[in-house]
Amino acid sequence: MSKAVRIIPPTIDRYTMASIDKPRLRKVAAYARVSTDMLEQLTSYEAQIDYYTKYIKNHEGWEFVKVYTDEGITGTSTKKRDGFNEMIKDALDGKIDLIVTKSVSRFARNTVDSLSTIQKLRDNNVECYFEKENVYTFDSKGDLLLTFMSGMAQEEARNISENTTWGQRKRFADGDVTFAYSRFLGYDKGENGKLVINEEQAELVRRIYTMYLQGYTFCSIARRLTEEGIPTVTGKTKWRDTIIKSILTNEKYKGDALLQKSYTVDFLSKKVKKNNGEVQQYYIEGNHEAIIEPETFDAVQYLIESRKNRKSGKGNSSVFSGRVICGDCGRNFGSKVWHSNNKYRRVIWQCNKKFENNKKCTTPHFSEQELQERVIKAINELIPQREKMKAEFERMKPSLDTAKLQEELMELKSRADKIADEMDKMIERNARLALNQNEFNSEYSKLEKKYLALRKKIDEIAGEITKRTIRKKQTEEFFKMLDSLECEVTEFDEKLIVTLVDKIMVYGKSDVRVTFINGAEITG
Repeated sequence: MSKAVRIIPPTIDRYTMASIDKPRLRKVAAYARVSTDMLEQLTSYEAQIDYYTKYIKNHEGWEFVKVYTDEGITGTSTKKRDGFNEMIKDALDGKIDLIVTKSVSRFARNTVDSLSTIQKLRDNNVECYFEKENVYTFDSKGDLLLTFMSGMAQEEARNISENTTWGQRKRFADGDVTFAYSRFLGYDKGENGKLVINEEQAELVRRIYTMYLQGYTFCSIARRLTEEGIPTVTGKTKWRDTIIKSILTNEKYKGDALLQKSYTVDFLSKKVKKNNGEVQQYYIEGNHEAIIEPETFDAVQYLIESRKNRKSGKGNSSVFSGRVICGDCGRNFGSKVWHSNNKYRRVIWQCNKKFENNKKCTTPHFSEQELQERVIKAINELIPQREKMKAEFERMKPSLDTAKLQEELMELKSRADKIADEMDKMIERNARLALNQNEFNSEYSKLEKKYLALRKKIDEIAGEITKRTIRKKQTEEFFKMLDSLECEVTEFDEKLIVTLVDKIMVYGKSDVRVTFINGAEITG
């Protein structure tokens, strides 16, 4: 007996869940993106918007929703694409049934992002159509084609990234330096893109370096510039210690340029990381006109390094931070707030080690007012000795001259460079020819020993030049400030301590020794 089979046709579309018997307009949106801000790309961007608006509106059975756009945004990640992310959200909220875009590469160049997003849309009955590849994601061929196309798009992005990186490093190797002029205090963009000193801004840069040599910290320099109402290079009214530090450590102010200080970790995440030696760097000497003398710049770097261990107090913003030292243990005094929540509130200074390890230092605490009075008293005792100290400084000034040391340093660097070249040639020759390795290693070791000895001598002389430069500049600023004091000091000014005072040693309440920049010591 034959079986009767009756076919029951579907009544609901398995993708859209819409009734097949009842015609329903599909809510359709388009996505347009260009990845740069170039004029020709912007023209393409506008053309895409116009094209897809007409394309959807003229398509029978489609209801136009919107053209979502991203301008000047990379396609390798969806994280920063606001238009794309808005579109996906609307689609998941049921506002869109179909998304139309030019190609897989316009949608995303990251395979993971592309496939995961499309799968998420499919799970919510939202289809995508890629016009160039003629692929509908609900199509049975869609998965295979889409995976293949996304992989190709990602590889294209990799090639673009690698080519861009290669071009950038080639420019670095050729000494082609670019600058963010709008954020670079002291310089303007001149002809052919070269740096030209902006004298008004350069004076501020020189002042910042001088202040640091005088004894100001990053925080105190920032605070002083803010109080004086001097705007930053970007026009902001508040200076931050990080801005001051970046100015004081930027080698471009001495006329040089260090390239590739940071690098992109990978082309997908676009994550930028500080270059701590992972990628080759390029250092160009004498790239442009300097604002700061190299000796002064090096002196500031030396001070920055040496002051790392002197920090004391929140933000190290007080002029007493790092200057008041315990005569018992040698540790810095730090500021403490007593009675912070009532009318008896006051700031006192005491040894940071006073209550450590059950072994108290015997040195007393001082209020900030008391420290200020001790400094004023010591300065007033120093003023009458001004002429005698100036005469002594003039006699010892020749010992601070660095001209001969500079000549010796240049000669040693030249010798070291020649030996380094000779070592490179030996390595190259050893790679090409079958040399006796024992003889090669012996000869190479001799050259390496000479080179290391020269480098050690170079570092010693460079260090001595830096120390002499610092001492000379600080002493000159010391006498300049001392000469400006025509009579006794009656009011405390932080400029006095940063310019005149080296350290304050505390042994007791009546034994406080103020040591000045020129080495003079007053006890009181």
